[in-house]
Amino acid sequence: MTYANPADLSLYPELDATALAAFVAALETGDVTGLSPARALDVAEVRSLAVFSRGKVTGAGGAMLDAALWRHTGPQPRPVIVMPSPWTDAGWLTYAVQASLFAARGYDVLAYSARGFGASEGQVEVAGPLDVADGSRALDHLIERTSGPVTKIGFLGDSYGSGISQLVAAHDTRVDAVVALSTWGDLGEAFLENSTRHVAAVQALLSAAARARLSAQTQGVFESVLANRDIEGALRWAEPRSPFTHVKELNRRRVPVLFAQAWHETLFPGNQTLKMFNELTGPKRLDFSIGDHSAPEMPGMLGLPNRIWTDAHRWFDHHLKGIDNGMADEGQVVAEVMWSKALEAAPTWHALTGGVRRVHLAGGGELAEKPEAGWTATVVCGIDTPATVADQIVRSGYAEIAGLPKVYPTADIDRTVAAVWAAAPEEAVLRLRGTPRLRVTYRAANPGSGFVAYLMDTAPDGSAHIITHAPYSDLDSAPDSLVSADIDLQATAYDVPRGHRVLLVVDARDPFYSDPNLPRATLSFTSPEATPSYLELPLAP
Repeated sequence: MTYANPADLSLYPELDATALAAFVAALETGDVTGLSPARALDVAEVRSLAVFSRGKVTGAGGAMLDAALWRHTGPQPRPVIVMPSPWTDAGWLTYAVQASLFAARGYDVLAYSARGFGASEGQVEVAGPLDVADGSRALDHLIERTSGPVTKIGFLGDSYGSGISQLVAAHDTRVDAVVALSTWGDLGEAFLENSTRHVAAVQALLSAAARARLSAQTQGVFESVLANRDIEGALRWAEPRSPFTHVKELNRRRVPVLFAQAWHETLFPGNQTLKMFNELTGPKRLDFSIGDHSAPEMPGMLGLPNRIWTDAHRWFDHHLKGIDNGMADEGQVVAEVMWSKALEAAPTWHALTGGVRRVHLAGGGELAEKPEAGWTATVVCGIDTPATVADQIVRSGYAEIAGLPKVYPTADIDRTVAAVWAAAPEEAVLRLRGTPRLRVTYRAANPGSGFVAYLMDTAPDGSAHIITHAPYSDLDSAPDSLVSADIDLQATAYDVPRGHRVLLVVDARDPFYSDPNLPRATLSFTSPEATPSYLELPLAP
């Protein structure tokens, strides 16, 4: 497992900044030497329709933000799009190809580097009030430079820019639609899930911003989460930076929002975005894909065919241009099924699940149809096992997209440091759709305890793929007390093949998360008669 992050870690390992810079140079000069034929055609098309220029946007407090503008010269009315940058020093350059494609479709576009990143002044505030004000200033800048009337306004962001886009839309009534890719809904939950700190994710964010200029407050909050100090203060800081906090403002105007998320997201787990999605009452859509943070949409960043970016274009065409392209009739949810990559649509998130199968944790290591009380399964804390969230932050998702998901050797999982329960082999394909839930009771000898639960698909030879997981921590119970944990695992769409088994693994340590257990302490899992331990599997209709 590789959770240590070098100072030059990128959250976008396949982003080719050199190629994007060459594309921008061609936009400026018209010289397409060295570009692929497809990108050369993109350059020629956008240059025939719009004027490209680099410049600066005066942000909040006078901070000068690095930006690029794609502007049409004709007087006719047209819609516009503002694109705040991701969490990278590449800044607006990340959007160079896609902004050009939007411009070729008739939009005026402004892409800018968020404050503190790249050539933008200011300090990184993590979607704080200054970032929200910057978004509105960027929109002012764009409107002032359009040649004709502005009809409607969209905000689009990937990762960091997606959170900023949602927050600007909540507070700037001029924004008519949003596209939020690899986004967050509740930043506090991305830091702390079931009272468990996401230490590897926070380390990755800090490392990826090694050349950025973080404000003292931002630096302090990240370090506090890593050091397990003033967590309540960190959550208070995260609350106004969470779109979920401002969902009423979005609902008041019924702002259309398109979300795109990866099933195995390691920075902003899908359930917190799903919570935001389900609260929205306006037009909305959620695309769930195989992979990890920003990986599903990455090919489109480089100009390759990509369904996420195709949906982004269609979303704005429908909500900003009024084009009847079928977007309104396709349902709210599109799920890419692991590992078949088949696409399934549902009218709502809840319609993705048709029923629930409850299986009970039994003393013989079985997932049984009926509850069984009186058993105990004890695990030793402080020892890692082959059951892990992923091998690497972000990067593991690229292997999944390539059809090479991590293989887990279940026979190598030491049953003294992990508790394992297996269902009977499936007689037909088991179509999991929705949010699995786990209830389990355990006794912890020491104050402060926790575990990570992994749901796996195990082949007859014992090799397995991870379906989903979730951490859990209890920080308040007295020593030697029974702890009841009721948790949602991360949402999934997964087909367990015929003859495979569903496997539940629970261990006490994963380097991805904080570990509240004392070394060599024990957790004794059980199933009281009054509150039996069980796993609920959401099934397709």
